[in-house]
Amino acid sequence: MPMSAAAATAEAPVPVKPKKSRKLLFILIGLVVFAIIGAAGAFFLLRANTADGEDGAEEETSAVDEHRAPPTFLPLDSMVVNLADAGGNRFAQLGITLQLQDEKTSEDIKVYMPSIRNSILILVSQRTSDELLQIEGKEKLATDIINEISRVMHYTPPAKTGAGPKSKQPPAEPHPVQGVLFSSFLIQ
Repeated sequence: MPMSAAAATAEAPVPVKPKKSRKLLFILIGLVVFAIIGAAGAFFLLRANTADGEDGAEEETSAVDEHRAPPTFLPLDSMVVNLADAGGNRFAQLGITLQLQDEKTSEDIKVYMPSIRNSILILVSQRTSDELLQIEGKEKLATDIINEISRVMHYTPPAKTGAGPKSKQPPAEPHPVQGVLFSSFLIQ
């Protein structure tokens, strides 16, 4: 009996490739694709986080820079003052520089300079050499000078530290006189 062509192909043994190698190939391709997708995703996430961090840092820095201008320094003329020591034979020679918030404050202080110098001379003349030779005495004098300038110029004095987080007062504006710097301090 003659076989038909269709029956011949159906009965003829067809070479079959092993199924294990085909499955292994698909698994390996799947793992490689998955690894590439995972690496690409991680790269984009890390890059996005780094870009956000840099932009945030730049914005934060520029915001701080806008509010924090470099201080202005105003040197005062040198002062010689008799101290309050017994016998009245001790004196101090002081060189003072004021650290100010800005140039406008410097111009404002220059208008009041005679009153400010007078107040500083009176403050120093009430001190003894023993007080001024101590660090605490110099620091207290600097604080008193700031308070005296505040009084003369009708500024509110700087807020005292230690108000604590429980304080319900709003934060004070920065005081325009930020510091008193001694450029020379001689006691004889």
